[in-house]
Amino acid sequence: MSSNACLQEVKRLFEAEKAGHTGSLDPLATGVLPLCFGEATKISQFLLDSDKRYRTLIRLGQRTDSADSQGSVISERSVAGITREHVLAEFEQFRGDIEQTPPMYSALKHQGTPLYKLARAGEEVERKARPVTIHELKLLDFSDVDGLMTAELEIYCSKGTYVRTIADDLGEALGCGAHVIGLRRLQAGAFVEAQCVTIERLKEVKESAGLAGLDEFLFAPDLAVAELPRVVLPSMTADFVKQGQAVLVRHLPSSGLVRLYDEDEFIGIGTILDDGRVAPRRLFTT
Repeated sequence: MSSNACLQEVKRLFEAEKAGHTGSLDPLATGVLPLCFGEATKISQFLLDSDKRYRTLIRLGQRTDSADSQGSVISERSVAGITREHVLAEFEQFRGDIEQTPPMYSALKHQGTPLYKLARAGEEVERKARPVTIHELKLLDFSDVDGLMTAELEIYCSKGTYVRTIADDLGEALGCGAHVIGLRRLQAGAFVEAQCVTIERLKEVKESAGLAGLDEFLFAPDLAVAELPRVVLPSMTADFVKQGQAVLVRHLPSSGLVRLYDEDEFIGIGTILDDGRVAPRRLFTT
């Protein structure tokens, strides 16, 4: 099921008029896919920009055109002599701030056309490398059984990072080629795997408890931006912000985005201006 198909199914179950997801998963992937309904769609972009954590299983010795098992094999090379230590030795070049070239099989567009459509038509276009950050890269497991060599990785990375590209680049660094055969998103921003619920579970609850029964699976919108500093405004000051005005508040961070509250009520996202005031960036309708 695609990310959009999942969104539409859950939107129907919640009988929501407005809904959006917060970053597509690869067709091969499973795991965390936060969905926003109603006013919460206003902060979906901030989840798109959040860091993500993945667990992936890659196969060494084969390279595919899509860098995963859904593509066609374009080369096979021997994995003889490759060890766990060799894999670990190559990790250093993938940690920290790096440049990564997006794969052809991606939703990025070239002159208005998604790259994956061009790839399916047999076309390849030049893609510019983009800066991404790999906060953590761990080798969870390394296996070589009857010539089938695999490595299981955990990756904590910035937005825009392609795990498939990490696998492909790692395979080339090792000289054997590699591609993703399993991928699971463990975390997106503040949301983690343990909070996930399946569509089947949602259907069961709605059937037994009705629409109100689904409320237990909803989170407060400000959880999506929990990493931003919290700024509590006096009610009168909050009224000015709700009218679109920038205001001066004590003890503000020096820059960046903040969560804005009218006393205890979350009202949206603000941004710190150069003159030290906070201005509304994205507000909820109350």
